[in-house]
Amino acid sequence: MSLIKENNRQYYEGAQSFRGDGSLTSFKTTFNTDIKWYSSDPNSAKYANNNFKLYTSATGLPGDWTEVVSGYSVSDNTIVFDIAPALNSFIVVQLKTKNGGNYGSNFNDRAFGRAVEDNYGSYSFVKLNDIVNNFIVAYVGDGKLITSVNRTDIVFHAKRAVQEFSYDTFNSVKSQELTIPNSLSVVIPQDYVNYVNIYWIDNQGVKHIIMPTKLTSNPSETPLQDGSGVPIQDQNGNNIETKSITEERWKENDLKDRKDYIGNSEFSWDYYYGDNSYGNGQVYGLDPQHANINGYFTINHRDGVFSFSSDLVDKIIILEYISDGLSTDLNTVIPKMAEEAMYAYISHAIIASKINQPEYIVNRLKKEKSAKLRNAKIRLSNLKLNEIVQVMRGKSKWIKH
Repeated sequence: MSLIKENNRQYYEGAQSFRGDGSLTSFKTTFNTDIKWYSSDPNSAKYANNNFKLYTSATGLPGDWTEVVSGYSVSDNTIVFDIAPALNSFIVVQLKTKNGGNYGSNFNDRAFGRAVEDNYGSYSFVKLNDIVNNFIVAYVGDGKLITSVNRTDIVFHAKRAVQEFSYDTFNSVKSQELTIPNSLSVVIPQDYVNYVNIYWIDNQGVKHIIMPTKLTSNPSETPLQDGSGVPIQDQNGNNIETKSITEERWKENDLKDRKDYIGNSEFSWDYYYGDNSYGNGQVYGLDPQHANINGYFTINHRDGVFSFSSDLVDKIIILEYISDGLSTDLNTVIPKMAEEAMYAYISHAIIASKINQPEYIVNRLKKEKSAKLRNAKIRLSNLKLNEIVQVMRGKSKWIKH
């Protein structure tokens, strides 16, 4: 379990100050965020990976702060100087923040980054590593549910719990703001598991949902063929790949260009967008599955990208997707309202995987796991009475299917 150890200045400003006494060389920071130090040399490429900057001043007044760029190291969140700072000198550790912090005489010396903002709201979460440590303390040992178990086993089942919970229990939806380039494709995020929704953003900042389409598809292989239609191989015996004609045609299409879609065939304008002859625009007789003016997307697993229709080029989009929650390994954060469900899942998984365990214990733990998971889902659903009331005010409107 975690307790608040930061003061207000540390939490909001991301800064912690110390005073030199002429002899002390080490200063222990107490941020919730661990200090990440790779180099004290700003000329090193690793320097940019530090999540903080260090400043000193003789007066402590604004504009009198100098960035420390040598003569110190960091170990276990402790700043260690090679030479003790002068008596009564001021020392400040500034975590990187979006506005750069309040220190540094020059603009370029300020600590720009996101370490402070990433810490906001962190009290509502607990790290996966703490879950593992807490489980060992509370559940493993003589006279406890589990007499002995390897830590690696607990870590494995804890990670599996995070993966399973991330899909339908945790608020694990991530989102990226992207611009659709001329290639009409954006790369699938590194920690992507499945998409939730994709929207394009208008000039007012309003979301418009982009729908997946069955009008086209992305082939998983595009082999080059000879005159008989047989795929051609290279010198290593592998099929030679070529560009997808389907994707090239989809990229260049304009489904609303009526001169290419006329008549009564199933590929006509009328089939996809409705009969326009009665002045009803794209309404009369349209196929509902294609009733969308916001564009389309497909998932191209061959190239690992989302592909979009040509009318979305240069649009700003929001890509919402689900991750399995393990992209940061044991630093993954777990909502505290699901912490008990995590312990129940791990307990059942460990006992169920052991031989010669009484079935009544396994079944009891299984029921306990299900009950606590249900509680976690209810807690994390975050339903608010006033929001429900606002929605129900439209109860007099019929929903037609």
